[in-house]
Amino acid sequence: MATGKGPAFSDLTRDESLELLRRHHTGRLAFAFHDRVDIEPISYVYSDGWLYARTSSGTKLETVQHHPWVAFEVDEVHGRFDWQSVVVRGAIYFLDTSAGEREAYHHAVDILRTVDPTAFTEEDAVPHRTRVFRIHADELTGRRASAG
Repeated sequence: MATGKGPAFSDLTRDESLELLRRHHTGRLAFAFHDRVDIEPISYVYSDGWLYARTSSGTKLETVQHHPWVAFEVDEVHGRFDWQSVVVRGAIYFLDTSAGEREAYHHAVDILRTVDPTAFTEEDAVPHRTRVFRIHADELTGRRASAG
């Protein structure tokens, strides 16, 4: 019979969840298409209720343009029972430079450049990632574990 105290699990507050999203810039995007669920690692920036990211044309991610509901997860793991995790659920919106989206597109590029100043410049490390998108954080849940 075990006599030690076990791990404790609890919810993160909204503020704690948002801080975790701000602190990190890599997460996993989950989306469904037909009878298949995919998960893609992506780089992102969180700002004012939105996750901003970019991808290449022709990727599986473009399938979500017709089924825009996605989930996004970020984890901070220090040990088996020492972690925090945030899941964002919302709709994904692809942005372009058309007249109706020009301002939102340029705003997204400015936000992406806060983490990667070379994005969309001659020095861009991933110049093929030209599709800009954002995900509205409609739902936000955070959990943590800590050793007892």
